[in-house]
Amino acid sequence: MSFVEIQNEFMDYIKNPANPLPEGIEQRRMSVYRELFFNNVKGFVSNAFPVLETLYSEKQWEALVQEFFITHDCQTPIFVEIAQEFLIFLQSEYELKEHDPVFMLELAHYEWLELVVSVAQESKELKSLDVESIESANLCLSESAKVAQYSFDVQHISADYQPIESLESPRFYCVYRDADEEVSFLQLTPLSAQVLSFIEHEVQTSFEAITSWLHQMYPQMELVDIEQGCLQLLQQMAEKKIVLSI
Repeated sequence: MSFVEIQNEFMDYIKNPANPLPEGIEQRRMSVYRELFFNNVKGFVSNAFPVLETLYSEKQWEALVQEFFITHDCQTPIFVEIAQEFLIFLQSEYELKEHDPVFMLELAHYEWLELVVSVAQESKELKSLDVESIESANLCLSESAKVAQYSFDVQHISADYQPIESLESPRFYCVYRDADEEVSFLQLTPLSAQVLSFIEHEVQTSFEAITSWLHQMYPQMELVDIEQGCLQLLQQMAEKKIVLSI
């Protein structure tokens, strides 16, 4: 048997002890290896999704992480990437069970987004945006700012608050790192969310491009009103370091 085949047998058993025990390795030792691997993954997932974990019993949470550990082809040892893999597992592979909260996927996405924002590295090319130069600068969204839409009040969910129905209309947020390097969230109007999403999608844009796009989206509005409202929004976003210049 080749070394690669031995490795594969080893990892197959680590992921799921229902698989054959690798030849030449005793059961006790393999059980220790598996427990170490699983506990590391469980620790990463629990640290990334602390609120979600509190909504489950210890047995239910362990079963959920076990299913992820066994069935998902996770090929990264990096904490943030394991969190993303767990989110992908929930979104595309996991079948919701009766005890899972209806907001499970949205809460998981929100907690993952908080993690992404907390560790984001800002490009050295980006700099604070002077409010006086908004109309002439090249604009971009901070690397530590993300726009999201949720149908549940995710930022308030806890063991004591678990909504069973979605909101009447979705809410829009910007999750960002503030001046104190703390993760914060800002509730947005639908129009504000559109503007920030446009900047994020374009990577680099201008005040003129944003207002021109908005005028095409809302031809019933006067261009001067669009420009005034957009300028006010961008001034607020510049002060919070959400919109930067390049």
